Order: sequence, then structure tokens, then C-alpha cells
Amino acid sequence: MALSKQNQLHFAEQLVTLLEAGLPLLNAIELIYSTAPKAWIPWVTSIHTQLKKGESFSQCLRAQENLFSMEFINLIRVSERTGDFHLALKTICQQLEAQIELRRKIQQAMSYPAITLTSSCLLVIVMMIWVVPVFKDVFAHFQAELPAPTKVLIQASSWFEALYLEIVIALIGFAALFSLAWSRIPKIQKYCDRLSFSIPMIGQLLRLATLTYWCRTLGHLLKSGLPLPDALRVTAQSSNHWLSHDFSADIFKHLTRGWSLGDAITKADPKHLLFDQETLQLLRIGSESGALAEMLQKRASILGSQLSSRLNTLSQSLEPLLIIIVGLIIGSLVIILYLPIFNLGQIV
Repeated sequence: MALSKQNQLHFAEQLVTLLEAGLPLLNAIELIYSTAPKAWIPWVTSIHTQLKKGESFSQCLRAQENLFSMEFINLIRVSERTGDFHLALKTICQQLEAQIELRRKIQQAMSYPAITLTSSCLLVIVMMIWVVPVFKDVFAHFQAELPAPTKVLIQASSWFEALYLEIVIALIGFAALFSLAWSRIPKIQKYCDRLSFSIPMIGQLLRLATLTYWCRTLGHLLKSGLPLPDALRVTAQSSNHWLSHDFSADIFKHLTRGWSLGDAITKADPKHLLFDQETLQLLRIGSESGALAEMLQKRASILGSQLSSRLNTLSQSLEPLLIIIVGLIIGSLVIILYLPIFNLGQIV
């Protein structure tokens, strides 16, 4: 199981601090081992042992069963060629900080809608199982026809009360099967990732987040000295979205066939599912002018600002909308339940 981005960042920050203090790499790893959490001990020990055998640091990281991201490992590998180890670690820290901050913003914007919708669903379930049956017993003494909405609600409550255990088991089973299929069948992952960009409101945010990650990753890899084809391959390997992974691989193929970066992106993404026209034009200009790494980093910064702005707008607009929706649902249930009482004079 891979280390979390927070743990990778913590390890990189500790390492860069110790190296800047003048410690050799082996001694820095020994010092990290002495203060490491228990969960770190096995892989820190393994890295230390392999370093003593003379293996490179990137090889040591690669041997840790996918604990570290490919981007982390390849930035270290490039720094071993260029000799600028500190710059690679600082770049890793910057990249991980940006990724963690981006994820935090998305989670913060989505947490309120998720909590509100979950709470409203639980409240409806409680009403259907425990509240509506009480009214059903009261209405059983009425000697007149109940309003149609009330009859439908009572029938639905009776059905739900009788089958809610089966429904829960079916939902858990479906979730388990889907999770198993998701982990075993890449085609399902690719289909869901492609479909995610079509979700109203959310899809555009996911596209912006994916494109921001792509631009920032490729920019940092190029800045560290990696050639564009190698940087694209590493970007594909470290991608957190199948669409981004496949497009990166396709761009790499077109580049190796002699196409320019702009033409390669156009051929890989002709429908602009990931790359918008403005990003495409800027990358084309950066590639032709020799300032591609700087252009990618600037574009990642701009896209990140756009994403933050849209997340804030979405969060602010969803709050009153969700309050209205929840109010309508609960209010409708209450009104439907009290309809017979409102008409008590006519039905008693």
C-alpha cells in the first residue's frame, strides 16, 4: 500500500532539512529512523540497508513495493544524474504541498453537501420506519378515504419497513461487488473516470483538478531536467485519473513519431475532453519558445486559482439550494402526513 501524500511530504521535508544541515544521506536516513513512527520502521530500515550496500537512493525507493509515487522516485533519479539533490527534494515538497492543498480544497467544498444529503437521507429513513407507522395506526381508526398522497406514503413506508434489511444487504453487496470489479477491471475505472467529466457542475471541477495536476507534474519534471518524452511517461505513471494517463501515453506516442507537442495533444485529445483551447495554445507557444516548463507551472497556477474560485462559488451556491431541497422533502412528508388531519371535519 502506497504511503499517503502527507507521509511522503513529511519524509521529504525531514530529509531536505537534514541534508541542508550538512549530513550525508546515509546518516540522514539513520537519524530519520531514530525518530520515525512505528509504521515507517520497516521501509526506512530497508532503505538504510540497501544504501549501505551501495545502491542508489532512487533504486532504494523503487524497491519499497510502490510506497512512493513514480514522480517522487523519478525526480530523485534525475537529481542523481544532475547532482542537484536538494532541488529535487524541494521540488517534491512543493509538488506534494500543492497536491495536498488541492485535495483539501475539494474535500472542504464537498463536505457540506455530502453531510447535508446524508443527514437528510437518514432523516427520511427514520421517518419512513418509525414515524409514518405511528400515523398509520392513527389513520386506521378513520372511517373515510385517506388522501391519495397519504395512502402512497403509508404504502411506501410499509414496503420499506418490511424490506429495509434486504435493501441494506443488497446495497452493501452491490457496493462490495462494484469495489471488487473496480480494483480488478481497469475498463470500469476508465469508463467511470471518463463519465465523471460529464457530471453536471462537478465534472468541470474534476476536469480542472486533473488538468492542474497534469500541468504541475509535467512542469516540475521538466524543470528538474527530465526530457519531455521521459517526463510524459512519468506523468502518465503518476496520474491519478485514467483519462489523463491515456492522453499522456498517446501524446508520448505522437511525440516519438515526430509530431510537435501542440499537434500531439490535438491528436490525443481531439474532442478537448481534458485540454481546453487556451491551455493548448499556451503549451504550443511554450514548446516552440523553449519555455515549456515555466509555461506549464504558470498554467497550473492559473488553473488552480480558477478551481479554487469555482469551488468557493459552488460551495456558496449549494448551501442555500440544499437547504431548500431538504426543506421541501421534509416539509412535503410532514404535509402529506397531516393532510387527513387538516381534512378531519370531512373524513371523520
